[in-house]
Order: sequence, then structure tokens, then C-alpha cells
Amino acid sequence: MRTSIKKAIGNTVENLIKRGVKTSFTEKELKELGISIPGVEMDAKDIQEIREKIKLSQSVFAKVLNVSSSSVRQWEQGKRTPTGSTKVLLELLKKNPNILNYRIESTSNHKQA
Repeated sequence: MRTSIKKAIGNTVENLIKRGVKTSFTEKELKELGISIPGVEMDAKDIQEIREKIKLSQSVFAKVLNVSSSSVRQWEQGKRTPTGSTKVLLELLKKNPNILNYRIESTSNHKQA
């Protein structure tokens, strides 16, 4: 396949994925089209900045992320790093600090038993 055609197809596929169109490309096929899924890099300072930007304590931030307070503390101290989907979730919070606001609700909104 010519390079220009391959690049055009790659751009089209990338745009489809970004727009949420369901595709069934394998990682190998995406790579052949010049599309990559970059890793998420997140250091202690990034995590603390995210938490401070959304104005939550470590313990509340931990509850929102569904992790232990100890994990958040250790991430912010650089003793441990988040893994897997937690890194992606932190990346989303960095781009959209309000994305998890739905996880915090007033106790008056809970149904009483």
C-alpha cells in the first residue's frame, strides 16, 4: 500500500475512534496504519496537582477513585505509582477535573430505608 494512502486511511481510522465509532482493529493493524496508543505517564507531582485542582483531601480523593488513602499518600510521596486503569482515570481527571463529580453526592439524595 502506498504511504500516502496508508496515512490517509490511518487518519480516517484515528478520527473514527476519537469520535466513538465502534471499530474492530487489532493493535497490530492500528500500528500498521501509524496509529499508536501511548502509555500514561503520571508522577507524584502530577497526582498531587490533580487532587489539589479538584480541591479534595487525600482521603476523599481516594474514595472517589475507589482506592485506599494509603495509595494516594504513597503516590503523592513518590513511593508508589498508580497502575493500569487508575493511571488512565487520573489522566482523564487531569484533562477534565469535573469528570468524577457524580461520585460525590449529598446524603439527602440517598433513599431512606
